[in-house]
Amino acid sequence: MQYWLMKSEPGEVSIDDALAAPHHTVPWTGVRNYQARNFMRDAMRAGDGVLFYHSSCAEPGIAGLAEVASAPYPDDTQFDAKSKYFDAKATRENPRWMMVDVRAVGKTDLIALAELRAHPELADMLILKRGNRLSITPVTPAEWRCINQLITARQSAQ
Repeated sequence: MQYWLMKSEPGEVSIDDALAAPHHTVPWTGVRNYQARNFMRDAMRAGDGVLFYHSSCAEPGIAGLAEVASAPYPDDTQFDAKSKYFDAKATRENPRWMMVDVRAVGKTDLIALAELRAHPELADMLILKRGNRLSITPVTPAEWRCINQLITARQSAQ
C-alpha cells in the first residue's frame, strides 16, 4: 500500500462533495501535470491511502481521509471540447491524461499548513517544500502515521 496527498480546490470538489457522492466516490479529473499523471497511471492502486487536501482557498490544508477506489483510466474531460480540461492532442486511441476514482473515508478538522510545518517529523513532506505545486504527491508511511496520530489526538480531545 502507498499513500498520497491529493489537492482539490473546494469549489471544484471538496471533502464534503466526496462524502455526499454515491458511495462517497468521486472521479479525480483534470490533472494536467505529467508528473502527477504518472503517479496516478504508474503507481496508484485501489486501496492506497489519500490525504484529501483543500487548496487555493482561504485556509489550505488536509480536510479528510480517502482512498484510491479504482485503477487508473482515461480522463474523459480531455476529449470534451467544452471542458476547461480539453486537450486537442488527446485521442481515445492515445489518451494523454489519466484519472482514478477517490472514495472519501471521513472528514477531519482542517490540518493547516502552519500546523504541518510545526511537526519536525513532517519537514520532508513534499507539500511543505518551496515551489512544490503538484496536485498529487507521495506521502511516506511515517508521514501518514504522524498525520493520522494528529487526527486521532484531535478527535480524543473533543
